[in-house]
Amino acid sequence: MAASEENSALFPIFILTIMALPLVPYTIVKLIRAFSKKSTSINCQCSVCFQSGKYRKSIFKRISNFSTYSNLTVVLLWIVMGVLVYYIKNISTENEIFEPFSILGLEPGASDSEIKKAYRRLSIQYHPDKNPDPEAHTYFVDFISKAYQALTDPISRENFEKYGHPDGRQGLQMGIALPQFLLNIDGASGGILLLGIVGVCIILPLTIAVIYLSRSAKYTGNYVMHSTLAAYYHFMKPSLAPSKVMDVFIKASEYMEIPVRRIDEEPLQKLFVLVRSELNLDLKNIRQEQAKFWKQHPALVKTELLIQAQLTRETAALSPNLQRDFRRVLELAPRLLEELMKMAIIPRTPLGHGWLRPAIGVVELSQSIIQAVPLSARKATGGSSEGYASFLQLPHFSEAVIKKIARKKVRTFQDFRDMNAEERMELLTQVAGFSDAEYQDVEMVFEMIPSISIDISCETEGEEGIQEGDIVTMHAWVTLKRGNGLIRALPHSPYFPFDKEENFWLLLADSFSNDVWLSQKVSFMDEATAITAASKAIQESKEGSGASAREINGAVREAIEKVKNGSRLVMGKFQAPPEGNYNLSSFCLCDSWIGCDAKSNLKLKVLKRSRAGTRGVTADETPAPEEGIEEEEEDDDVYDDYESEYSEDDEDVKDTKGGKEVVANGTTQKKGSSSSSDDDSETEAD
Repeated sequence: MAASEENSALFPIFILTIMALPLVPYTIVKLIRAFSKKSTSINCQCSVCFQSGKYRKSIFKRISNFSTYSNLTVVLLWIVMGVLVYYIKNISTENEIFEPFSILGLEPGASDSEIKKAYRRLSIQYHPDKNPDPEAHTYFVDFISKAYQALTDPISRENFEKYGHPDGRQGLQMGIALPQFLLNIDGASGGILLLGIVGVCIILPLTIAVIYLSRSAKYTGNYVMHSTLAAYYHFMKPSLAPSKVMDVFIKASEYMEIPVRRIDEEPLQKLFVLVRSELNLDLKNIRQEQAKFWKQHPALVKTELLIQAQLTRETAALSPNLQRDFRRVLELAPRLLEELMKMAIIPRTPLGHGWLRPAIGVVELSQSIIQAVPLSARKATGGSSEGYASFLQLPHFSEAVIKKIARKKVRTFQDFRDMNAEERMELLTQVAGFSDAEYQDVEMVFEMIPSISIDISCETEGEEGIQEGDIVTMHAWVTLKRGNGLIRALPHSPYFPFDKEENFWLLLADSFSNDVWLSQKVSFMDEATAITAASKAIQESKEGSGASAREINGAVREAIEKVKNGSRLVMGKFQAPPEGNYNLSSFCLCDSWIGCDAKSNLKLKVLKRSRAGTRGVTADETPAPEEGIEEEEEDDDVYDDYESEYSEDDEDVKDTKGGKEVVANGTTQKKGSSSSSDDDSETEAD
């Protein structure tokens, strides 16, 4: 019985140990990460973003940021551990050293007469004949009698002095640190123990497995429904125009689950009137088009109107119920757009290529949603082939301001970026009527806008050139620069109510055939992961080419330095197509900013497979046309075929983006500039 009670007393210690083993290191890691975060603010500091309240750290927002499931769980577990420590410290256990003098209430070295007097005094108090309490009887037998015996009996005293116990050497006791009622297997306690074993060992794992399998059967790793991916895959077409991407995007199953209420009909009707011009309705048959629009599934109608409310910034007209649905639609939008992008570039053709035209349309839709810019603003106007969408992402800009600065021959976003700070200040304060504070907001956002460049090479490892059927390796360094020197930053997006990280998509594509040969998502948010990936890729590449250890270490150090300076390494492999010349383009598309995409051209020459193994130089590039030099008609037709759907069908306005290119040792190395700057040179050449 004593052993059972001792095991029961050890149960809290056992639980405390099991909890502390994972909790202590996890808490330490969490605290280190929290204190190691850079104090530099990575979000926009303009007044428009501040007024939106998106990054305002109120007491309620701080509490909500802290009140995550993981943080609350950690705090709760620490509270439980504190309670256990207090309980263990204060409970009375029998795991104490046997001290006969202290039990009898005597000082060490007491005489025999004093021992007998103390024993008689305690016997009157605890003897079973005097005290019927069972605990008193137990204390008398196990402690008082043994203490008296240890001090009066010579053998017991000898055992006590040698082994610390009057009964002699105590054997090793083994037990289970479980509560006492579980160790008593008689009666109902046995059923409780059995039920606990069955629950912990069988029912709990089965419950976790069922929950996991049910979720994994419904959702992907990106928390997007499998039915959504199936719908996106089905409706995605190679010739899908950017204006039609919206029709595919809203067919997500997540949006179909948003409730449709009767009380939402009137607010949706009012919203329809406000955004009707953005719905691509045929004005000649406006009544039939409106009737056709409202005959769609109510969830599709609601979702499209809410997205158009974001694009046109008409959110003030939304009712409280629609505001909640509106936030839900925008919360789901980034990951749904990412999956839609994957469905556009997923290998479909016999050669394993994706589709370029819908991929560009998905990125354009993502940019417009994040920046709250209408899709119609991308339509070519006047002297600009790119529309005025890029201007609308700047604070305090409107169509009226854009018209004013256009009179000063600032028609494209790149023209505006190429101006120095003094020229922009004069233009905005004197022509557009901006105050000094509004001008400072514009400059602040300008310093946040990324400038992207691409340094790319394609080669067959271990060979001088490329023959049909070869495995071609693409190495691309994507470099990001900002005016404020930051690499990791959040975009200026005051109208998007959630934090959104910048993501870039690098595409190696053939614009003429609408094929995406290679694609990869690029992020500048995690430098440590980028360093690890670049180091590993460079090391494997150099080892495969037979480089020495010194050369490998030097290349790895150089790669790490590039990553720290704002570059990311992108590598991919593809099988060389049949013999011929291929006009490829590398695109670096940002899903958050408008007008900062980069593009460069690449001509790839593939030779016929030679049995003798003789190969020549096969990768070549053609420099981008300079001002006053006419570009090949084929290149114009190629890119014009994949212009944004929102460009006018005007033959005089063509968006032919180019880039600076250099040829070295049979590989192609090129630096892409922002698309808007390329547009300027190409338009003037035309």
